[in-house]
Amino acid sequence: MALQPSLSPMLIAGKFDAPHTLDIFRDNPALSSAKLSRTIDTVLKPWLDKGGKYHGQVKLIMRLQVQPWHASSTFTHEAGIAVARVSPEHFWAFSLKLFENQGDFFDIPTSTMTPLQIREKLADLAAGLVPENKVDEFRELLKLKSTPNGGVAVTDDLKYTIKFSRQNGIHVSPTTLWDGLVANEISSSWGEAEWSKFLSDKV
Repeated sequence: MALQPSLSPMLIAGKFDAPHTLDIFRDNPALSSAKLSRTIDTVLKPWLDKGGKYHGQVKLIMRLQVQPWHASSTFTHEAGIAVARVSPEHFWAFSLKLFENQGDFFDIPTSTMTPLQIREKLADLAAGLVPENKVDEFRELLKLKSTPNGGVAVTDDLKYTIKFSRQNGIHVSPTTLWDGLVANEISSSWGEAEWSKFLSDKV
């Protein structure tokens, strides 16, 4: 499916010209998204990247899915987009680090924090991954604009991801599309055996 050029780092596995596409919609504070992301990293990426059995045949696009009932969701996705801007090669690593630390961004831990404090906490998380000379640039992207309700520098990209989800009727995280159609059979609890059967049947 289509992917806005500024969000190209969201293609986390496989080649751009691969004929088949897995679109996986996930939300950073969602437990099931964290579970699926670990499987993506240990099972799917090795298969889809160079040297893997499905390299050149399937690509995987990570779609950011803001779920408003998770209060910090917007902030965490802004941070992911900011990393994709300043250090694209670290987008997936930052995503995994967010999932490893997602409990810090659940409702109760963030309930006494201001938006600025949450963004600063996310900047501290990014600082452990992105090059040192890019950390200040990351922070700048998450600074509020001068207009009272203008968002931050990555707000337009965030709007794109939300509009994309809405127009495709995506409601829950994670949701997986295979070649543009929802694959309801895919579960966050799937392991190597289930994914192996799915891909062997589809490719």
